[in-house]
Amino acid sequence: MVGSTWKTTLLRPLLFLSLLSSIIGKSSSSSNHHHQTTIRFKMAPPDAAAERQITMRREGAAFKVALFSDLHFGEDAWTNWGPLQDIHSLKVMNTVLDYENPDFVIYLGDVITANNIMIENASLYWDQATSPARNRGIPWASVFGNHDDASFEWPLDWFSAPGIPPIHCTQTSSISYSVEEEECSFRGTGRLELMKNEIKHNASFSSYGPRRLWPSVSNYVLQVSSPDEPQSPVAFLYFLDSGGGSYPEVISSGQTEWFQKKAQEINADSRVPEIIFWHIPSKAYKAAAPKFSIRKPCVGSINKEKVAAQEAETGIMDFLAKRTSVKAIFVGHNHGLDWCCPYKKLWLCYARHTGYGGYGDWPRGARILEITHKPFSLRSWIRMEDGNVHSEVVLS
Repeated sequence: MVGSTWKTTLLRPLLFLSLLSSIIGKSSSSSNHHHQTTIRFKMAPPDAAAERQITMRREGAAFKVALFSDLHFGEDAWTNWGPLQDIHSLKVMNTVLDYENPDFVIYLGDVITANNIMIENASLYWDQATSPARNRGIPWASVFGNHDDASFEWPLDWFSAPGIPPIHCTQTSSISYSVEEEECSFRGTGRLELMKNEIKHNASFSSYGPRRLWPSVSNYVLQVSSPDEPQSPVAFLYFLDSGGGSYPEVISSGQTEWFQKKAQEINADSRVPEIIFWHIPSKAYKAAAPKFSIRKPCVGSINKEKVAAQEAETGIMDFLAKRTSVKAIFVGHNHGLDWCCPYKKLWLCYARHTGYGGYGDWPRGARILEITHKPFSLRSWIRMEDGNVHSEVVLS
């Protein structure tokens, strides 16, 4: 009886993934009736700078970005609650994409809850999380959060019966669910493996980043370009891995040095605006945070918890705060915060908790960015799961 129960419990995540793939396939067929499936990006020509280019659709049009933060796919995968939250998260993303029709999507960390995932390849959950953008042909990029490669945490209630119960997992490399082909893996899927899988998709603009910065992986730059002048940057989007999970929650001095050298290489005169993305807020967010309610000059709708910052500061904020081309930094991590506040010469912003996984029962949504050219401007607002919009702010 116990063995049978545990077989059902451990097979449930894979059966759910199969069901979810079917659901996504149907929903993408429906959404593609309204959205072209052609991938809406251009690769940089061979003789261009190393940075990959995202080209604005037409001259004079705004470039719109949707930020999906803290989706936490795969959380409590062995329960009825967990898989249902993933379905709700897909609905939130599809609703936002229907309303906003963005040019680009950024997955701002904690895409999955790896510490709850006991199948060999957690990329199966990662692929489900990125499917709303992928199925619509919208290019995307991602950064890692503290849960994306966290070690598996054994639930205490699994051990309530005398002795360790029999555990049954099915191989993820096969469609078969035959008990004879069972294989368990609780080692987790590392950052490099997750990134290797993601960048197989043509629409992914994510990157391993410099090898010398590993185990910090998601460190790279993208260039937003004008369609008429592809070699003339409109903005640079910087992505940094803020750690957590398999190593400390920190942006290292090595990452700061890499940023400085890269900025000197591609934007020495600070003429081109720069926008920064990582997952865990820096300690500067504590200094900028509203004390109680959100009041001007801050803009937002929820301020329900304290800033959970990185473990240490190693120079990145000192450098960014002095750099005139840096317009704003965007983070996730705190589900109960969605404000933007000025800090010295730039803005510090939270995204909005998008996923139904993770803590908190605040309504879900996504932060939207809008970049315009000639003159440059950066606007933002939050699109909620019910379609409402709030917290509009001009950041540059």
